[in-house]
Amino acid sequence: MLTADYNATLPQNIIRIINMRGLKQCAVAKKAGFSKQQFNSMLNGRKIIKPCDALAIADALDVEMNDLYEREEPAVK
Repeated sequence: MLTADYNATLPQNIIRIINMRGLKQCAVAKKAGFSKQQFNSMLNGRKIIKPCDALAIADALDVEMNDLYEREEPAVK
């Protein structure tokens, strides 16, 4: 998997978890220790999500860090 794949997958998974749980992005940002602007920049790809940031986000979402990096593999034919 390429780094670009992780950079796209991570924000998508964070957004998916936030939406599934009916949370507000600003509440997750605050709980993780980020401003709304910083968190929005991470989710929109303007700021790279470092491993320490991903850990804080996972804690705020009460999920394992691996859940943030989960990637659905395409079905093999």
